[in-house]
Amino acid sequence: MQERDNVSWSVLLGALSKTGDHRSCVTAFRDFLRSGSPADGYTLPAALKSCRSTGDVVSGTAIHQVACKGGVDSNVVVAASLVDMYAKCSLLGDARKVFDGMPRRDLIAWTVMIAGYAEAGSPGESLALFDRMAYEGVLADKVTMVTVTFACAKLGAMSKAEAVHGYVSRRRFPLDVVLGTAMVDMYAKCGSAEAARAVFDRMEDKNVLSWSAMISAYGMHGAGERSLELFSVMLRHGPPPNAVTFVALLYACSHAGLVDEGRRLFYSMARDHGVEPGVKHYTCMVDILGRAGRFREAVQLVEAMPEEKKDEGLWGALLGACRIHRDVPLAETAARRLLELRPQNPGYYVLLSNIYANAGRWEDVARVRGLMGCQRVRKKTPGWAWVEVDGEVHRFGVGDQAHPRKGEVYGLLASLRKRMEAAGYVPDTDFVLHDVDEETKGELLYAHSEKLAIAYGLLAAAEGTTIRVVKNLRVCGDCHAFCKLLSAVAERAIVVRDANRFHHFEEGSCSCGDYW
Repeated sequence: MQERDNVSWSVLLGALSKTGDHRSCVTAFRDFLRSGSPADGYTLPAALKSCRSTGDVVSGTAIHQVACKGGVDSNVVVAASLVDMYAKCSLLGDARKVFDGMPRRDLIAWTVMIAGYAEAGSPGESLALFDRMAYEGVLADKVTMVTVTFACAKLGAMSKAEAVHGYVSRRRFPLDVVLGTAMVDMYAKCGSAEAARAVFDRMEDKNVLSWSAMISAYGMHGAGERSLELFSVMLRHGPPPNAVTFVALLYACSHAGLVDEGRRLFYSMARDHGVEPGVKHYTCMVDILGRAGRFREAVQLVEAMPEEKKDEGLWGALLGACRIHRDVPLAETAARRLLELRPQNPGYYVLLSNIYANAGRWEDVARVRGLMGCQRVRKKTPGWAWVEVDGEVHRFGVGDQAHPRKGEVYGLLASLRKRMEAAGYVPDTDFVLHDVDEETKGELLYAHSEKLAIAYGLLAAAEGTTIRVVKNLRVCGDCHAFCKLLSAVAERAIVVRDANRFHHFEEGSCSCGDYW
């Protein structure tokens, strides 16, 4: 072309961005600037989209400066693209600064900022922003509501889920494949497989992801048999299963102890359904066998796998099973492979250290922790527990001293301790992985974040309401035993979502059947 205007440049930039050639898009944008043409609301968003997709925050920031110099940073489309770019690059402070500086915010800008918080692990901020959007009179569309349901699922707050469902109903949004599937997942992760099933049954159109989401919902709540029943219905009346469906099924079998059923499904994938097992399917199968203590079969399966499929998830599943069954030699083998793959992951060092601690091998514990120091491994994510009371979410850490009602919480916990011990509860000090005396171990156990969160729930929630707690790590065995007995002593239902699954405690028993 002898002459190129902004239209021809924007068409080129948009085409490169849409086809995924992001490096060429940014390079072409630089050529565009050198041509002397002014950047506008068409060329800037295309270049920013490529920066977002590649995480190229350096180029994205430079393009932001170009927008400011050209006086188009206040353009609604450009500003929304900047918010999206910064949010996807995990620079939420910069994204919020651009968002707050917009003279006028359209629905796209609100949706992008809400999604940014949700994807960055701040679902509470995401939902607070949605409430503010509604207060300012901006009406959400279906895309916004899918984003909000995702945030709600991450938070795990049932009252928020019900509020979101209420908004969808008032606006009469149809429960199509996208929104309906998102709501199934939301209710499942907020603690109610029954509510998830009610949404699933109301959906007129369901694709393979909708069926897989509902199968997964039963699995995370320990209802493996119901997952298998729904799969049978899917084979008769639904779409053909795919790889995602079998991950959900194998996950359900793993958490329900359905070893034979899991093995049958695994070997039927390619034979009966034309789905070749991938890394995730092998990992689930190793997890199924490992949880059941069938280490010989698990190791044989690992050895039979192609070397390129032996990723960290696979060895992590084996290491986790070794922790449950205290198989130190196999744990050392799995840990060695994991540290070759991800030497900077603190979780693997901590898990191996905990296995040594359970075996009383304190010198090995010190060696592993020393290795973490030598490798300059960042500290492991601390344990947190969140409890929802009257629509408000409260967070507790181990030995938390920050909550305004901490005195009442610890007072109630001391009272519960006496009642629990009178009813037969004995703290399991094997779960205190420090070389200290038994009395100190007992005190440390009572300061676990989930116990504090449950105590606050009992203190502040209305009599008879279910206590709902979300934990970012796996619940320990002592806290599990504590919650079981407490549900009988306090005559309250307690629902705990940990990093892996849900536990429904009621009348002294747990939905997991002590298999988790």
